[in-house]
Amino acid sequence: MAVLLANAIRRRIVATRAFQPRYLSSTPSRWAPDELSPSNPSETPSFDSTSALDYKTRTRHRPPPLPTVDVPSRTAEEAVTNILYNTPPPSLQPWKKHVLNCLVQNEPGVLSRVSGILAGRGFNIDSLVVCSTEVRDLSRMSIVLRGQDGVVEQLRRQLEDLVPVWAVLDYTNTLCIERELVLAKVSRLGPEYLEDQLLGGPTHEPRRADTPKVVQQFERTGHPEAEPHLAQAPLTPTQALRLKSETLQAVSVLAQQFNGRIVDVSENTVIVEMCGKTSRVDAFLRLLQPFGVLEAARTGLMVMPRTPIHGAREGEDAEDDDGTVDASLLPPG
Repeated sequence: MAVLLANAIRRRIVATRAFQPRYLSSTPSRWAPDELSPSNPSETPSFDSTSALDYKTRTRHRPPPLPTVDVPSRTAEEAVTNILYNTPPPSLQPWKKHVLNCLVQNEPGVLSRVSGILAGRGFNIDSLVVCSTEVRDLSRMSIVLRGQDGVVEQLRRQLEDLVPVWAVLDYTNTLCIERELVLAKVSRLGPEYLEDQLLGGPTHEPRRADTPKVVQQFERTGHPEAEPHLAQAPLTPTQALRLKSETLQAVSVLAQQFNGRIVDVSENTVIVEMCGKTSRVDAFLRLLQPFGVLEAARTGLMVMPRTPIHGAREGEDAEDDDGTVDASLLPPG
């Protein structure tokens, strides 16, 4: 009797284990706080690309079921009339600049997947900045593009459905701090020697192209008035030194008006650094054009939402964002 009872208990235990559910995880490196090894208390959990998918699955709320409606039968004439007269017209929303902020997993291949979706939907990226954050496994993407509100919202949801993407935020209508950095290499000799400096190699030493004598004689024959220009004497060392000093002083004053600074000075060029809003960067580059810009490099737009101040009036802006510059303080020219 005891043997039969023991066999029955053993069969019940085996059946219970057979039907016990097993939970598998694709992220074996994620540990619970109580499962950390006490021998390594400083060891932090590691995440992979499916962590973002698990996070969105847990936080996404399921919409309620749709009500069941009996669809009445219609004739072909009624169906065609409905298609002709009830089709919505094309969207008349204006195209404007949108700033998307993507929080993605810090792993290879994420940028190519995001840019592939943007290219597939026909968007042209105005600027794109990717950088790591204070969290080891998290990166931030700042994307600036132009489009309609409805189309950009569809793009935002499509980007958010990617596995390594945690969240996509639209900062278009949010009060944010926007900054962009520009480095510009300006000639110290002026725009007259810009083409000659481009032929001078890395040192940007002015060098005129060797023109064959036959071509020079032909130009003098066809344009006699241009002969004095061809025989123009070069600058003396004193004149070149005075020209370089005046240009350097003018560029320095202009950079100070835009809160910029000179970061490098060489014999023939000067490099200026300036950080500000996109509109101020555009204005700064336009004002540098008369001096002769040899090279210019710009970063993309970086944004950070502002923290509201308790008790402040709505729409009140503490920072002067008009980007105006007093023309009386600019150098002549």
